[in-house]
Amino acid sequence: MAAALTFGHHIFLSKHSFFIQSIKTRNSFATSVSVSSPFFRRLKSTQTVASSTLEFGGVQISKQDVVKDEPTNNVPDLIFTKLGLQLHKRDNHPLGILKNAIYEYFDANYNNQFHKFDDLCPIVTTKENFDDVLVPADHVSRSYNDTYYIDAETVLRCHTSAHQASLLRKGYTNFLVTGDVYRRDSIDSTHYPVFHQMEGVRVFSPSDWNDYGMDGTSYAANDLKACLEGLARHLFGAVEMRWVDTYFPFTNPSFELEIYFQEKWLEVLGCGVMEQEILKRSGKTDNVAWAFGLGLERLAMVLFDIPDIRLFWSTDKRFSSQFTKGQLGIKFKPFSKYPPCYKDMSFWINDSFTENNLCEIVRGIAGDLAEEVQLIDNFTNKKGMTSHCYRITYRSMERSLTDDEINELQVASKGMKQKHFLHKFFIFIKVTRNPIMDPSYSFALKIASGESEYDSSTHIRVSMQVAEEEIIDGSC
Repeated sequence: MAAALTFGHHIFLSKHSFFIQSIKTRNSFATSVSVSSPFFRRLKSTQTVASSTLEFGGVQISKQDVVKDEPTNNVPDLIFTKLGLQLHKRDNHPLGILKNAIYEYFDANYNNQFHKFDDLCPIVTTKENFDDVLVPADHVSRSYNDTYYIDAETVLRCHTSAHQASLLRKGYTNFLVTGDVYRRDSIDSTHYPVFHQMEGVRVFSPSDWNDYGMDGTSYAANDLKACLEGLARHLFGAVEMRWVDTYFPFTNPSFELEIYFQEKWLEVLGCGVMEQEILKRSGKTDNVAWAFGLGLERLAMVLFDIPDIRLFWSTDKRFSSQFTKGQLGIKFKPFSKYPPCYKDMSFWINDSFTENNLCEIVRGIAGDLAEEVQLIDNFTNKKGMTSHCYRITYRSMERSLTDDEINELQVASKGMKQKHFLHKFFIFIKVTRNPIMDPSYSFALKIASGESEYDSSTHIRVSMQVAEEEIIDGSC
């Protein structure tokens, strides 16, 4: 199970619209251009790119298998570049070090009974991702706003729980599944659209609990808590712990484990006794099982003192050279003290607007230079129209950014040909008459609602409206 949908999770832009601000324009034009800027080429060259053909557990996939000309496909090119990198399989990487430390605990305490899977294909069916773990049909996690859909019946897994049912049907009764998972999410220091989870499952037979004169659910819950308390001590030392009752669709009862670490309570993982329906569908009617799920980044940020989730993807040797195989808890020494650059934007919204869609656009243009997208103000006028103002924070982990570079990123936004983003929509970009486009305007994304005919092409069309008046201060 996973600590979010799995052990919170985060609607789909059903209308292709924001409201366009009512301003006088001198002219407007629609354009789709390639980007040849030296800075933008440099930005693209620093982003790690996966091989064009990838292999997971003997299954080969290509970009065409993931980023498709399909109406329901909302996987951007940027996400495909993360497939196949498998940070959790790198022994000298914080995520690999943490994974191996957890493996050591289970090997030592359960006599190597747990089978380990860390190379399962991240492309799964909606049945595997949702139905098999009893996610309700109307659950928000199924929405296009939260999940990357390859087509109507196939997704990039939201959680490692997507493999639970198939492994149970194959006869595995004790197993750990580790892998990269994908969710459309906000932009800040603790959220990233790709992260890593570990799922653990243990199945019991009636003889296990009958020998202790207990019912199966109580026996499994006690065993689960003992197991995970031991794991927490293995990772964090002699810390104070507490159990919090919670709800997950796939376990009953359900719990969260919290530890008191560095003078605050920290949620470590989610877990529970598996719903009998899941076992029944897997041919294990008479059994009882427990399951847990944890986010590797969440724990690694605490154990290694890593302040920003983007750092896990860094190829900078100043990051990677700090970590050594088998050395859990080495404290990260920051090498980036570069200043942030702030840009504000405001726009009218309607009921179709979601912040995840905005973050997808920002991330698609700026990549990992986007550190945070934060709502800083909202306003509703007498007609009931609502305006949001967002502050976008840019910062490189490796060097200083100049205002001109950020401006150039925004100019490049008009050339972004992002295929299959949701149901294809227009982006209206408002700029000043200044020949150097202000980033605030080039990021003032307006999605047309009847102002323009819907574009059925496979690319986003960018329209630029040259305003006669400035609305936003874009100074950095």
